[in-house]
Amino acid sequence: MCTTCGCSATAQPRFTDLSQATFTPVAEAKRTQAHPQSVSVKLEQDVLARNNSLATRNRDWLRGRNTLALNLVSSPGSGKTTLLERTIRDLSGTVPISVVEGDQETALDAARIRSAGCRVIQVNTGTGCHLEAQMLARALEELDPPANSLVLIENVGNLVCPALFDLGEQAKVVILSVTEGVEKPLKYPHMFRASSLMILNKIDLLPYVSFDINACTAHARRVNPEIEVLQVSATTGAGLEGWYSWLRARRSSQNALRQE
Repeated sequence: MCTTCGCSATAQPRFTDLSQATFTPVAEAKRTQAHPQSVSVKLEQDVLARNNSLATRNRDWLRGRNTLALNLVSSPGSGKTTLLERTIRDLSGTVPISVVEGDQETALDAARIRSAGCRVIQVNTGTGCHLEAQMLARALEELDPPANSLVLIENVGNLVCPALFDLGEQAKVVILSVTEGVEKPLKYPHMFRASSLMILNKIDLLPYVSFDINACTAHARRVNPEIEVLQVSATTGAGLEGWYSWLRARRSSQNALRQE
């Protein structure tokens, strides 16, 4: 259970494969609704330990297929779905892509991904504010991504809890739009510390907003000196070649890991 929000206590994830128009509720184990603080901390440790164990299994499963999985995280409205749509269309024919779409409700974003020409599984978390390794395991079972492919996971819009939960991805990619505050990396350090790449999106809007890219980058590297930073516009396509080069480099790294 997440002690930050307690969402795992009541979350009932549902999975929708848009290609088959199925909607399958997931059986939920019994959960205690109220606990003393000391018990809550113990439960959080137990849940995170179980999650990490499942994440390791997911990672091994993906490595066995030489499939790169990336966990895209952000606050709502950063442009994750638009970036995914553009990525799918631009890389069509070069690498098989599958998408796991996480939202509390609706399949609206999954429908957009499907229209872009990609196989997608929608995971609705209900009251839950993040995806967990068990959810990804179920989604991967439904997707059955081919070997040597790319799985892009669009997590629930939230800069807090998704930082805590390893899904089995090779890397987290945090997306921040220039319409947000430059101080986000300092306000949500755990997410930026957990991420390998920060994508600054919507740079086409820079003439119309007050956003200091240098200050934001400095804040991100203050909490994570190793974080890479890319500036893009998913709408106009500016800077996207840098994103695609980063993806190719990560795929090459995945290949090298598999050969070791």
